[in-house]
Amino acid sequence: MSITGALSNALSGLTVTSRSVENTSNNVANALTEGYARREMEVAARSYGQEGQGVRVVGINRMVNMTLVGDRRIADAATGDRDTRAAFYQSLADATGDTGEGSLLARISTFSASLVSASSRPDSQERLQDVADAASALASGIRDASDAVLAARREADASIADQVETLNDTLSRVRDMNVRITEMRVSGRDSSALEDERQRLVDAIATVVPLREVERENGQIALFTTGGAALLDGRPTAIGFTRTPGLVASSSVAAGTLGTLTINGKPVMVSAENGLFAGGSLAASFAVRDDLAPTEQARLDALAQDLVTRLVGADPTLSAGDAGLFTDDGNPFDPANLTGLASRISVNAIVDPGQGGALWHLRDGLQAAAEGDVGNATLINAMSQALDARTAFSANGLSGSFSFAGLATETVSGLSSALVEADQEASFASARRDELQALVLGDGVDTDREMEQLLLLERAYAANAKVVTACDDLIQYLLEM
Repeated sequence: MSITGALSNALSGLTVTSRSVENTSNNVANALTEGYARREMEVAARSYGQEGQGVRVVGINRMVNMTLVGDRRIADAATGDRDTRAAFYQSLADATGDTGEGSLLARISTFSASLVSASSRPDSQERLQDVADAASALASGIRDASDAVLAARREADASIADQVETLNDTLSRVRDMNVRITEMRVSGRDSSALEDERQRLVDAIATVVPLREVERENGQIALFTTGGAALLDGRPTAIGFTRTPGLVASSSVAAGTLGTLTINGKPVMVSAENGLFAGGSLAASFAVRDDLAPTEQARLDALAQDLVTRLVGADPTLSAGDAGLFTDDGNPFDPANLTGLASRISVNAIVDPGQGGALWHLRDGLQAAAEGDVGNATLINAMSQALDARTAFSANGLSGSFSFAGLATETVSGLSSALVEADQEASFASARRDELQALVLGDGVDTDREMEQLLLLERAYAANAKVVTACDDLIQYLLEM
């Protein structure tokens, strides 16, 4: 080998070693950076003609197992879906409580106890006031639970709008990243940093909708939902949604009073289990708004209806069309206007002295013309018996004969069971996601390995430097001859 050949080999070795040190240092520095993929340099022999001329850097490869990343992204979507559902049931459980003070069941128990207490002393204004207060607290508890359902629907509707906006914005940014990565690859520059950023953007989308990434030429990618909808293939898909600011209990997609998702202007159903956008926090938000919350609203409305009708039937002074102790916002209950009754239930003003009523109506009847015998507890006993009577009920997944407290217990129990199930599914989805994330991180930066690589590079640099020194000495010797 000639001196120039040896010198060329050593200098190329120094160059490659320097770049390798820089690459290894970047790996160590970004070991904890979210979305950073470990880099490995690809090196090949360099030759001119039949003679070797050292080594050269072919490129820098991102070490990412895209199969694992794809599975992790689907797990991210499942986690987003289950967490959204669990959060809905938790908010409703917080509003109804369990059996402690202030819970819905505790208010029912307090109301029943106040009737029993008043029946032993129907002449006591204090005990009648306790009945009125307990009835008001019960109505307030039912309204609070209903308001929690409506608030969850409104939050879900707002969340859908926010997620769609984020989805469109992120898809546009991924498209821009595709263009920049292609430009850098065509010009021969390293695009690894841009690919890291693009992966972080795609990961953010994966929580909203489950997706698959497909490689295209020149470093570009296409994105499709697991249901088959194209999100990005060259240009991003335009996803549309119109928020419903005035959402009420009766709002529904069937009635045309709720916004739906559109793809390039065409409506898409999201709530179906095998739909184009099934899975992910976006589909879960639609499920809360259009399915889960209306189901719980129907159960609360049925509970409110049961309470209203029981006490109407217990009061002989009431005629058809008269409001009983519990009213629909001051009006008689109308079976044709059941939806949202739980959010409107209130105590009849005729028994509230603060609204011009009188407590004796609780003892003598809401439509009694005048106060009767103060020792007559017939009506109070009738109301207590009406609450305890087991009546047939078949709706909203419940069937059987229940007292009012029994029906309320079944309603709250159903909610608690749904919460437990949702929490379990959320925990399972989170555990699966964490396991896949651990596998993805296993391909990440191992600082111990990188430090070992630095020691090897140090030796390689020193060896190449010695060759350069030896070549220099030989050249000096030849020049001195």
